[in-house]
Formats: sequence, structure tokens, C-alpha cells
Amino acid sequence: MPMTSDVLALIPARGGSKGIPRKNVMMVAGRPLLAYSILQARASARIGRVIVSTDDPEIAAVARHWGAEVPFIRPRAYAEDLSPDFDVFRHALVWLREAEGYRPDLVVHLRPTAPTRRVELIDQAIDLLAAHPEADAVRSVSLAHQTPYKMWRISPAGYLEPVVRLDGAPDCQSWPRQRLPPVYWQNGYVDVVRPRAVLDKGSMWGACAIPFVVEEPLLELDYPENIPAVEAALERLPGGAAPDAAPVRHPV
Repeated sequence: MPMTSDVLALIPARGGSKGIPRKNVMMVAGRPLLAYSILQARASARIGRVIVSTDDPEIAAVARHWGAEVPFIRPRAYAEDLSPDFDVFRHALVWLREAEGYRPDLVVHLRPTAPTRRVELIDQAIDLLAAHPEADAVRSVSLAHQTPYKMWRISPAGYLEPVVRLDGAPDCQSWPRQRLPPVYWQNGYVDVVRPRAVLDKGSMWGACAIPFVVEEPLLELDYPENIPAVEAALERLPGGAAPDAAPVRHPV
């Protein structure tokens, strides 16, 4: 991709965490968990700026140490357990526009809980959206192991209702899985969005999103039992976690 787009990496990292307290600054394979996403963004050939959005002073200090900017502290209202990504991204984009006059062309969403991603896939996702100006976003997805065409919910009256229906197949829940359409789940590996989707369309994917299918195994660090597998995967990942990148030494 010609370097004509201004690409921002935005890494959300709030202080609260229920599954693993202080998860974003926890040491994983010798580095704070947050550091991996920062180093991957710094190693990208496409990303020009790396910002961490956090409500927590300690996380802000760790982020700066490893080379990210923290130009603002996220309001607590956007850092609650149920705060959606949309509020985080809208706050960051509005703040950057009003405080700095900065308007990136593309924004890369890197979640700290997925530290085993490969840098080359980040760049491929950016290139994919840059090549499709009609699209609002690229979302990384994986083939789902469970199909929603066989899922049910319980109605207020206590009866089963299909979660989704298949046109022309009133009893698709009884079909063999192989006959049902393939479906994909958003895996959080890497997403890329145009600011217009967030600011003008009120969405993290807008009106048109392109799939970025990730076929390799995916690991997320949400609970303590995930730690050994994530550490082992990081040690097996040549270059993907930017192992040669150094923290930034800020003058005292």
C-alpha cells in the first residue's frame, strides 16, 4: 500500500478487570500484557501513530514506557465493565480532532487481550480496507465451530424459539450441520475502521464491512487459566510480537 493514508492504532486498556485484576499491566512472558499490542503497532509498516486509551495512571505510564502516546485520560464513564468499544473510539476521535486537529484516515483496533497476533496480518488488514474506499471497516473473523442455525432461546412464555431462521427452511435446526450456511464469528484479532463509521454512522463497522478471515489458532487472555497457553504461543511466535523492539526511555 502506498503510504498515503494516515493510520492510527488505538489500543483500549482500562484499569478495571474482573477475570484477572490489573490484567493490562500483568507480566506475561517477561513483558506487561499491554506492551505486546504496542510493540506490534510500532513494528507495523503501515501504522504511523500509536495511542493507548486508558482511565488508569499506571497503565498510562506503562504505555508511554513501551512507546505509545497517551495524550488524554479516558473518562471513567467510558471505562466501565459494560462500556462499548464505540464510546471509547468516539471519545478518542473527537478529542484528537478538537484538541489537535488530527483526523486519521484509518484506525486500527488492537485489543491487549490478543497478544499473539502477527504484525504482517495487521498490515494485510490495513491494506484490505485501504484498497476498498467504499467499505467502512475490515473485521477479522474466524469460521464458527457452532452454528446459530441450531441455537435456541427461551421465550417469555417458556417456549423454545430459533435464534435465527433460514429462508425456505422452516426446520433448518434439524438439518445436518454440513447443509447449513457457513457462519463466522468476530474474533478480535485486528479490526480496522474508517472514522466516518464511528463519527457519522454511529457504528464500529458502519454500513459495509469486509471480512478478514484469520485461519490460525486464536488465543485470548481473559482468565488466569489462559496464561500458560498464551505465554507458550508468544514464545513460538517469531517476530510477531516484535521481540527486538525496545521500550522508550523518557527523560526524567
